[in-house]
Amino acid sequence: MLANQRRDKILDLLKEDGSAKVIDLAKIFKVTEVTIRQDLEKLEKDGLVLREHGGVHLKNVEDQVKNFSIINQDHLESKEAIAQKCLELIHPGDAIILDSGSTTTEIAKKIKNIEGLTVITNALNIALMLGANPNIEVVMTGGEFKPPTLSLTGQKAADFFKGLNVRKLFLATAGISLKSGLTYPSISDLVVKKAMIDAADITYLVADSSKIGKSAFASLGALSLIDYIITDEDIEEKHKQVFKDNEIELIIAEKRK
Repeated sequence: MLANQRRDKILDLLKEDGSAKVIDLAKIFKVTEVTIRQDLEKLEKDGLVLREHGGVHLKNVEDQVKNFSIINQDHLESKEAIAQKCLELIHPGDAIILDSGSTTTEIAKKIKNIEGLTVITNALNIALMLGANPNIEVVMTGGEFKPPTLSLTGQKAADFFKGLNVRKLFLATAGISLKSGLTYPSISDLVVKKAMIDAADITYLVADSSKIGKSAFASLGALSLIDYIITDEDIEEKHKQVFKDNEIELIIAEKRK
């Protein structure tokens, strides 16, 4: 992996976890601690992170948590279209799992008027958004708090799903590729995503087309883990074929004209 690629991956990880230790980054990327410190020095010089003794944290993450906003706000028009399409799949009385993320947050905004829903989530922002609604029962996992994504992660979050049987899961991802499958910037998320999938009868992957053909650091597994992918109309034809070849049904969400 080239230095600039590694720095991009480090930044992606920090945008998920908020902070990291030099020793852990060295193990993850299989380089020396000296190399990691050089990477962090460059990222700090670019104004993206703040170094501290033995580690690093994402710049401005404290303000973000105070404002209760999540970092990834790119491709919002596509995410809103995907969320609107998801409304066709969510019905009164349903019990669903909503993963953390910017696309699933858009889904949460649109389901406020659906009566009798039970929403299980690891996202604090989604829980607060829906929790005051008397028509929706919100159930939260436990786990370790990740400031940038306002979510709970780790083994405790995963253990929450043991023994649960929920009809529908709306799952987020950072990147989708034929080689690596479903990928995420943070290793700690993998056990949570897998537990969600195991607890659901149907898994809908919600991902805007910019994530298709890209790969984040950690792989959850093959595309066969999901049943459907809901994405926007900008998806490339070659990517449509990949899902068809893997027998995954593709649902296209059209953006507002």
